[in-house]
Amino acid sequence: MKRHSLIAACLGLAALSLGAGAHADQVADIKARGELICGTLGTSQPFSFQDAATRQLVGYDVDVCKLVADKLGVKISYKLLSVAARVPELNEGRVDILAANLGYSPDRAQQIAFSHAYYVSPQKLLVRKDSGLDTIESLNGHRIGATKGSSSEREIKRILDKSQVIGYGDSSATYLALQQKKVDAQFASELVLVRLVLQSPPTAPVSVIPKSVFNEPWGLGVRKSEPGMLKVVNQALDEAESSGAAARLFDKWFGPQTPYKLERSFKIGPIAG
Repeated sequence: MKRHSLIAACLGLAALSLGAGAHADQVADIKARGELICGTLGTSQPFSFQDAATRQLVGYDVDVCKLVADKLGVKISYKLLSVAARVPELNEGRVDILAANLGYSPDRAQQIAFSHAYYVSPQKLLVRKDSGLDTIESLNGHRIGATKGSSSEREIKRILDKSQVIGYGDSSATYLALQQKKVDAQFASELVLVRLVLQSPPTAPVSVIPKSVFNEPWGLGVRKSEPGMLKVVNQALDEAESSGAAARLFDKWFGPQTPYKLERSFKIGPIAG
């Protein structure tokens, strides 16, 4: 009887081990499914947004996630997420990967694994031109708007610790609050703010304070329990860097032929953390 119980226990442990291994091999699961599910925002031009003419989801994040799907040899689908839902949706298994304006922070790195940095975002402040506020220091003690749940919201609370930081649903809502004088400045990535300046009406001009508050590396998000998936993601990014594909994607969305006219000042590589 004891011998039979021991055999059964061993078989049970083996089954658990196999089950855990199968669950942990996300790469195999994705290949078997034939599809990579990428979580992205869909509201953040030019990272992920709906093309007005084609109604298709397009953008830098969309294209970068497609690099990973191509590396895996599968098709790609996108799931639109709010900023606050990004990490929970990933960790609960409803998406395979995040390409969603995901700034690195030590706290966030406790929750998910970050790929190599595929974008580096200068974080800056936007003010109304008639406000008389034109330096980072002048805004300490004022009301600052940021996207709720974002690293921008968290970091500006730490850096300008005398300010009242108010969270809004997205950058458009934050900008509206700035125009309505509910906040004195908007804190976000340089690219988001440049786009808002281009869209601002002549009757309500805004300007970006030139000095960066800090530079934020962005990574693709993967579950911490999936080192094999992280390895494939980093391989896809490294290959895009070495082939020139990454630089071409940057120019496609941010370069001289776009409204932003930004120069690429970084290369894909590990995030120092």
